[in-house]
Amino acid sequence: MLPLDALTPLAAEAPGLLPPLITFGGSVNWTVGFLTTAAIFAIAALALNVQWGYTGTINFGVVAFFGVGAYTSALLTLDAPGDFESYVGGLELAIPIGWIGGMVAGGVLALLVGLPTLRLRDDFLAIATIGIATILRSIANTQEGLVNRARGLNGIPRPLEDSANDLGVDYDLVLLVLTSLTLLVVFLVVRGATASPWGRVLRAIRENEATAQSVGKMTTSYRIQSFVLGGALMGLAGAIFAHRIGTIAPDSFDNLTTFLVWTMVIVGGSGNNRGVMLGALVVGFVWFGLPLIQEELPDFLGTRVFMLRRIAIGLLIIGFVLARPQGLLGEEARVSRFAPRGDGGGGLWPGGLWSRIRGQPGGGAA
Repeated sequence: MLPLDALTPLAAEAPGLLPPLITFGGSVNWTVGFLTTAAIFAIAALALNVQWGYTGTINFGVVAFFGVGAYTSALLTLDAPGDFESYVGGLELAIPIGWIGGMVAGGVLALLVGLPTLRLRDDFLAIATIGIATILRSIANTQEGLVNRARGLNGIPRPLEDSANDLGVDYDLVLLVLTSLTLLVVFLVVRGATASPWGRVLRAIRENEATAQSVGKMTTSYRIQSFVLGGALMGLAGAIFAHRIGTIAPDSFDNLTTFLVWTMVIVGGSGNNRGVMLGALVVGFVWFGLPLIQEELPDFLGTRVFMLRRIAIGLLIIGFVLARPQGLLGEEARVSRFAPRGDGGGGLWPGGLWSRIRGQPGGGAA
């Protein structure tokens, strides 16, 4: 079973068992675990939205930045390797330092990848990012003494676990609150950045890079900046992921993670930060919730439920691309605050704006 399958809420605590939704307690436990996982993927979706939704930069190597962040945070916070383990690090640092380290690692990797590749055409960039993810996973699997190879890293500390136990508070709720607060901070940072003049340049590059260059914008520099910001946030999501499940291995980070995050952005609405968070919730519910109906399916389908949810994700992508390409919450139309306003309302109101364009008195134009 793939590690992403095992991430179905509560599966880490009871491998092979499905959450007992027939009881109120089981429903609450599953919901808390699901929302925590969805929040982690929402951070990765916001990061991809910066790169693709606002800048138009294709990144099919999301899992590379996600995995680098996870491994960096784990190596910084783990104990020294034991007799049968072989990995660098084991510095026993505080978890917040590990998360910061994961962000830095993701940003640095994005810089190293972006400098030579962001000058390429989009199709070459997509191939390059897929290749980076494959190369890093291969190194992690084969290089002895780096990250414990395929055996993975175990016993990754969980944030605030001791404090929650001392206070007698349900740790899953504590982790949900912590992850949600982190998501809120990331959302505010991304929203502020994309609403600023910097964000307007990104949208200009996405719509027509040649036009942006013609007014003096160094488009390659801006593309690298957005790529690095996105990579850093993906690294943060990976770091939280590692400390949430406690065990990671190279096979935990396959290309399925990349396309799951892409589906969240497509379904939620590319270029809309609230939309991609909604997409993370909807796609996450399909991905993690479908196994819950396994007992209700016929035998020939119930035994293939994990394959069925991959089909469901593919159908989601096809359906939204064909029927609603803007996603659940499409990108909002933007008009400069310096645009003149008519007596009839102006601004985004079609009547006032259209009257002003046509020069009619109702729009206030001479």
